[in-house]
Amino acid sequence: MNSTMEVGKKLVEACKKNMNLDAIASLYDKNIVSVEAISTPESPAEVRGVDQVVAKNKWWFENNEIHHTEADGPFPNGDRFAVIFRYETTPRSGPRQGKRFRFEEVALYTVKNGKIVREEFFYDMS
Repeated sequence: MNSTMEVGKKLVEACKKNMNLDAIASLYDKNIVSVEAISTPESPAEVRGVDQVVAKNKWWFENNEIHHTEADGPFPNGDRFAVIFRYETTPRSGPRQGKRFRFEEVALYTVKNGKIVREEFFYDMS
């Protein structure tokens, strides 16, 4: 069984390589709950199940040109860990379409039985 820190390290390494979908396949529980800071017309703030998380990630990569990604952490606390992500992207649609910008977010993950069962994202897109 993977410890919280082991799961966190594997996730961070995968995200640094833009291998998010591989990380979801190997590290996420099938009943994962994913909570964004905001809901959008494309996605509710909360989705449940690994298939919905995969769909959300695919949408992100299809609708954004990713120029740079950083992932710092994991920062563990019991059965949870946090990761700080920094992105530089150009959206392919929406109000920021074609405008390159940078943003960061904090992600908080909960691990049970060696799998991520909950992820929460904190950011300000205003």
